[in-house]
Amino acid sequence: MTYGEFLHLVKCMEYIFYVNNEEYWISSNENGYCLTRLRDRNSQEFKTAEDLLKTDGSMNIH
Repeated sequence: MTYGEFLHLVKCMEYIFYVNNEEYWISSNENGYCLTRLRDRNSQEFKTAEDLLKTDGSMNIH
C-alpha cells in the first residue's frame, strides 16, 4: 500500500492495524483524527491526517 492509498483510507474510515502485537485504531471526528492504542485506550489527537502520518509513511506516535 502506498502512502497516498493509506492516507486516503485514514481520511475515509476507521482503520485498525497492529504493531508489535498491539492493536491501534485511527478514527476521525469533528476535531480531526485520533490514534488509539486499544490495550489501555491511550489516545493522541491530530488536526489532519497529514499531521498523523509522516511523509515517509511512518506514524507520529509519541
